Amino acid sequence: MSWGPLADITALQRRAQMLGQAREFFADRGVVEVQTPLLGSATVTDPDVEAIAVPGYGFLQTSPEYFMKRLLAAGMPSCYQLASAFRHEERGHMHNPEFTMLEWYRLGFDDVQLRGEVAALCDVLLGDGEYQTVTYSSLVGDLDRPRAELDLAFADACAALTDARYFVTDYPAEQAALAQLRSDDPHWALRFELIVNGMEVANGYHELTDPRVHRDRFANDLHVRAARGLGAAEIDAEFLTALDTGLPACAGVAMGFDRLVMLALGAQSLDQVLAFRG
Repeated sequence: MSWGPLADITALQRRAQMLGQAREFFADRGVVEVQTPLLGSATVTDPDVEAIAVPGYGFLQTSPEYFMKRLLAAGMPSCYQLASAFRHEERGHMHNPEFTMLEWYRLGFDDVQLRGEVAALCDVLLGDGEYQTVTYSSLVGDLDRPRAELDLAFADACAALTDARYFVTDYPAEQAALAQLRSDDPHWALRFELIVNGMEVANGYHELTDPRVHRDRFANDLHVRAARGLGAAEIDAEFLTALDTGLPACAGVAMGFDRLVMLALGAQSLDQVLAFRG
């Protein structure tokens, strides 16, 4: 049994350097660092994300999204957070129940502007790169298939995107999550993902601000969860109250920071960039 860190000290020093670079990047742009709870009384309804329950206390947060949006609704300017997030999933070379998430929200931005900032940050952390844009449907082909088949086709297609850094755009409305739909064609969501060397590293939205549509989507989430035989999730009432007061127009993105470190080091597993695993 090993008592020391999984990654070597040189890798951990590079990780620390990248954390500093990310904070400097946002400081230069006037984006405020915030700290929100890792443990909350409620969690997301998203059927594709499973939270870890802490009996008697609530849930470890799958992302800081709801808390950060509550801050924005209360008047916080553009902000970011670098902290642990938790999801109930198997450990693997690219997955761990606890991971470091970099999430930020930019007031007045749309998804196109935010993609530009995501690319700028990646260039700082990974070196300059070439960026291309592809649509979700161009990667998966026929959309009239079960979701499980689409997810598998998407994963296979993304694994082959290794010759550049790719932004995937125009997700079907059914996969909008909390993104707005295109005003010119509501079949498509204003959502993007960034794929680098075949690895998903970011998921961003032109954020949905309409509380009525939020409620409709949460209700649909609960229906899908029931159909899949997943555990029930209680809708976060405090988040909805914040939305009723008014979430300002913004775009937001979540990035898997551990995966960025993997890419910077050319690592093949999280074990090479994490000090410890739970």
